[in-house]
Amino acid sequence: MDTATIYALGTPAPSRIQPGALAVIRLSGPRAADALIFLTEPHAFERGTSAREPALPEPRRMTVRTLVDPTTGEEIDRGLVVWFEAPHSETGETMAELHLHGGRAVVNAAVGAIQKLGFCRLAEPGEFTRRAFEHNKLDLTKAEAIADLVAAETDQQRRQALQQMDGALHRLYEDWRTLGLGALAHLEAAIDFPDEDLPAGIGEAVRASILHLEAEIAGHLDDKRGERLREGLGIAIIGPPNAGKSSLLNLLARRDAAIVSETAGTTRDVIEVHLDLGGWPVVLADTAGLRETGDAIEQEGVRRALARAEAADLRLLVLDATTDWKAAMAGLTAGASWDATHDIVVVNKVDLQPADAVGVVALSTKSGAGLPELLNRLQRSAGLLMEQGAAAVPPLTRARHREALVEAKAALARSLGAPEIALAAEDLRLAMRALGRITGTVRIDELLDVIFRDFCIGK
Repeated sequence: MDTATIYALGTPAPSRIQPGALAVIRLSGPRAADALIFLTEPHAFERGTSAREPALPEPRRMTVRTLVDPTTGEEIDRGLVVWFEAPHSETGETMAELHLHGGRAVVNAAVGAIQKLGFCRLAEPGEFTRRAFEHNKLDLTKAEAIADLVAAETDQQRRQALQQMDGALHRLYEDWRTLGLGALAHLEAAIDFPDEDLPAGIGEAVRASILHLEAEIAGHLDDKRGERLREGLGIAIIGPPNAGKSSLLNLLARRDAAIVSETAGTTRDVIEVHLDLGGWPVVLADTAGLRETGDAIEQEGVRRALARAEAADLRLLVLDATTDWKAAMAGLTAGASWDATHDIVVVNKVDLQPADAVGVVALSTKSGAGLPELLNRLQRSAGLLMEQGAAAVPPLTRARHREALVEAKAALARSLGAPEIALAAEDLRLAMRALGRITGTVRIDELLDVIFRDFCIGK
């Protein structure tokens, strides 16, 4: 474990165009308190002393201090400072914070003053959170929730991140791990003490526990709410050429994201736009028109459109009101990927030809008529998809969790079918290791590097 004292700007870096009103610089490590003294007591650094009385303020209490250059004693700024004793801090180490004015000159001078101390270094991305993990202040699921909260763009993403920070996923995975470890202890007892009088029916009880655990993990893997919410609900706009798919994308995005032309086959590849749809994050994809064609490039566009429609969480079928759209709808909604509960049929160009039918949205991308109804339908479908199983366990949120859970489920299945008790115990042990990797109970340093390198500096 690195014991260096680290520092970083905990607020956005000020720019010439947009200076900040306030700036917070955080320090963490064994000499954070010394740094606070040397930066607020003129000539203390020059004397080479870090006498803590009376220079160090009361812990966890904001105090007005003058920030000075440790080598010259020149005043840099006047602001608030606070320090936290280990282990009663966010990282579990001694921490200090400088709350200063947010101008570039102040921030640059303050950072330069810290660098002159010689015993502090700039923090790596995510290093503050990693140190909190190292000192058992939080587990990996909570650490990931911090990154998700910082990156949240919609209210629903924020709520999910807060739920995970509160420990919902941690408690779920640790409960499963406790159940599995109990079953493993029984198997180990049967291996180590074959001649002892063990409780009757131990094999049946262990098997029941493993079956219960396997079923709960399987249900958890089927629940994609968390990943949808974190990555964005995938909505594919599909339909024949010239039905108005690109115009609909632009209308929903409120900008010209896609080229609109009367020439059929203009859209050849998938065009994506990220939206906030009533608090739900959405990835809206415009696709090539679906038709038979001899053009090799357009054929590839149609193939990609069909693949995107198959993979999407929700489909918007756009049809042209001036054509025989009912026949087209019958053909395009007959596939196995079409879900009448969530998918939506949109009949466009009703400004040219009325289109009244139960269950479809009549729309004019030109005038905007029908847009409020479409948005309501979209929000309702998105809400249904995102809230499926919401009363049950919290959803998994990351591909890393899914990978470990798939591994655990496979190991549990092998354990149930193992021909010998020792093999069953080994597979159960592997399943518990996979679960432990999610929360960090089982340490893998390479995994930690991957997780924390995606954080921003100062977190």
